[in-house]
Amino acid sequence: MAISDTGPVVQTTPFVTFLQRVQLEAHRSYPNEITPDPKFYIDLSLKLPHHLSTVEAAFNDLTSGSRDLPVPVKKLEKFVHEYFDDAKDLVPHEPEDFVTDPFEFLLNVENDQVRQWAREVHGLWKTLCYRVSDSVRESPDRHTLLPLPEPVIIPGSRFKEVYYWDSYWVIKGLMTSKMFTTAKGIVTNLMSLVETYGYALNGARAYYTNRSQPPLLSSMVYEIYNATQDEELVRKAIPVLLKECEFWNSGKHKVVIRDASGNDHMLSRYYAMWNMPRPESYVFDQESASGISNTLEKQRFHRDIATAAETGCDFSTRWMRDPPNFTTMATTSVVPVDLNVFLLKMELDIAFMMEISGDKNGSERFVKASEARKKAFETVFWNEEAGQWLDYWLSSSGDEPETWKAENQNTNVFASNFAPIWISSFNSDENLVNKVVKALENSGLIAPAGILTSLTNSGQQWDYPNGWAPQQEMIVTGLARSGLKDAKEIAEDIARRWIRSSYSVYKTSGSIHEKLNVAEFGEYGGGGEYKPQTGFGWSNGVILAFLEEFGWPSDLSIEP
Repeated sequence: MAISDTGPVVQTTPFVTFLQRVQLEAHRSYPNEITPDPKFYIDLSLKLPHHLSTVEAAFNDLTSGSRDLPVPVKKLEKFVHEYFDDAKDLVPHEPEDFVTDPFEFLLNVENDQVRQWAREVHGLWKTLCYRVSDSVRESPDRHTLLPLPEPVIIPGSRFKEVYYWDSYWVIKGLMTSKMFTTAKGIVTNLMSLVETYGYALNGARAYYTNRSQPPLLSSMVYEIYNATQDEELVRKAIPVLLKECEFWNSGKHKVVIRDASGNDHMLSRYYAMWNMPRPESYVFDQESASGISNTLEKQRFHRDIATAAETGCDFSTRWMRDPPNFTTMATTSVVPVDLNVFLLKMELDIAFMMEISGDKNGSERFVKASEARKKAFETVFWNEEAGQWLDYWLSSSGDEPETWKAENQNTNVFASNFAPIWISSFNSDENLVNKVVKALENSGLIAPAGILTSLTNSGQQWDYPNGWAPQQEMIVTGLARSGLKDAKEIAEDIARRWIRSSYSVYKTSGSIHEKLNVAEFGEYGGGGEYKPQTGFGWSNGVILAFLEEFGWPSDLSIEP
């Protein structure tokens, strides 16, 4: 009998399982040059009055007569059209707090050309705002979209649902746009997912229940509170954040690294509750694993793929034992710097929220937890020679404490090595910021249009030559918040590069893109398992946040 992976698995719905079959058949039916997006099929809704059992029977009839031959494309398309809808679970929604020219909008943007463009970017919120349709609430088993109580802002293009970590940078932009009600609605939706599942899902789809994403809910609440002083939101958020905090600090997510003095340091890793091909990319994952014959190895590979998706950075050589070999994906073996930054920030946020809510004891408990994690950063991640924080690779399964070894630090250069500078625990230390600034300047990551994700051109989208809005914002904001003149100048320079290139791409393509090719000025990013996407939630948010932070003088051209 084959040994199988015994890690946790959260089962999906019968409807998702059936849609996987339709997705696989579509992949067989279409000629290679027009491979359909597998996510299209897994996002379909079942038309009334059909029931899943009758549709499954019809599908069995459709596929049974062909023996090993694929179903002809026209027949498959007729079947899909007859039984499914592809755009009925979200309904466009006019956000109630949107105004064309918000009060005191970007007062320090003095250049008319930049100001006009900023208004256009602000206007994109209207095109990305939806509410979940009544049919999702009334017949949830006919949809893969999950019911949510408030309107949503989606990333755009193929991503027609709320995503967890995207929402932080969306909210950063909504604060600039003075859209506080929409922002609170996003947080309410995410809190409802935590209350239902015990964690914020990767996205609001039935096939995402097996994993989370970078934990930024506390940061979202903090940003909104900073702008609105809404203490009721804080009070509501605390029990939800405690539940999320427990999720990330227990079970398979928790790891313990022992230092040379015998002190234990508790940190966290990503760990998806899934060991099969991801439903939304079933055909790709199946093909990626086709060369692995051992059942246990195949299941572990699928878990590491799903875990890479939980990181939000899917995919990257950062998660590979032998980059750029995709089959060496081993995400569950990595203790990531940035995840632990988010959790350190969460601990500080909860401490702050408990203090303003009058829970002094609770606040002190979380201050202590944050201090313990900060100590772990110094011991486990920091590399004095590199002047960076380096991901730590586990030697074993991570279920038992293991002793720190210098050679287990990943010395490759990634933007995430600089993520800790984002928070005051690190950017308030001038001596440390000095070292980090020098390391960043010498890293090779600063490119014509912003910060590179990595220095390895692997064909994966979270590698060279791409740069992503979240990593630009974290590093730029951290450097700008420090007391060092050099750091602030570098921050502003990177932000202006990013804004200028985003503007150039917008003018030539008519869209804001999900990512940029930062190695070239005015180019949008590519690579990965899907075509370049536009919209785009977090990119819009970071453009607006940067313009708020740095402004734009009237005599400074935005053109190259």
